[in-house]
Amino acid sequence: MTSKFLRSVLATAVLSMILGLTTSAFAQTGGAAPAGAASAPATGATTTPMATGTGTKLGTINIQEAVIGSNEGQRDFGALSKKLEPKQNELKAQNDELQSLQEQLQKQGDKLNEDARATLVKQIETKKKSFDRAVQDAQEDAQNQQKEIFQRILQKMAPVIVKHAQEGGFAMVLDTSNPWPQSPLLWASEGVDITRSVVEIYNTQSGVPAPAPAGGAAKPAAPKPAVPKPATPTPNAPPK
Repeated sequence: MTSKFLRSVLATAVLSMILGLTTSAFAQTGGAAPAGAASAPATGATTTPMATGTGTKLGTINIQEAVIGSNEGQRDFGALSKKLEPKQNELKAQNDELQSLQEQLQKQGDKLNEDARATLVKQIETKKKSFDRAVQDAQEDAQNQQKEIFQRILQKMAPVIVKHAQEGGFAMVLDTSNPWPQSPLLWASEGVDITRSVVEIYNTQSGVPAPAPAGGAAKPAAPKPAVPKPATPTPNAPPK
């Protein structure tokens, strides 16, 4: 339950990076960036990256799924998740301590004398400030490392996307990582999606083997690092 907070934060961070990273990667490989991309907002929520060619077909690709779902993406994001586990456990322990102190205040607050209650409230406030700073630092560190992995893989995958689109006779390829209305694409048939074929080509080219199944089940296609949700004690609230 506590790990859902940062998972959602990191997922949002990945989505917000897609516009800038994809535009940069396509520019480096000769693909055309969308008009006005230079002035697009940092969130990347209003413009869909695209590559244009001389063909006649329209194609789509989910850049997020392609990068994170590739063998290399699964391997590297999985390794990052493992790397961040000690920090996750450390923050969980701090979170549990805060919750325990908050429960103590709520259950015993009316039985404590003024000095004892003030000391407990101060202890909770101090620990919460320290915990909040630790969570923020952990989030920033995880996001920076995830961004580095995402950009590194995307820069290598971009030429594969462009070549596949050109050879397939596509005039345009739209990124569907962000759903409408965050992107201009309202609807597209699954038949025009090239995500899976691009991933298969990239996997072959990269030479990275598919992750081994864990416990007989296939490994998730999009592993994401996580840390526990910050506790939200309210030490100044009247005791129950």
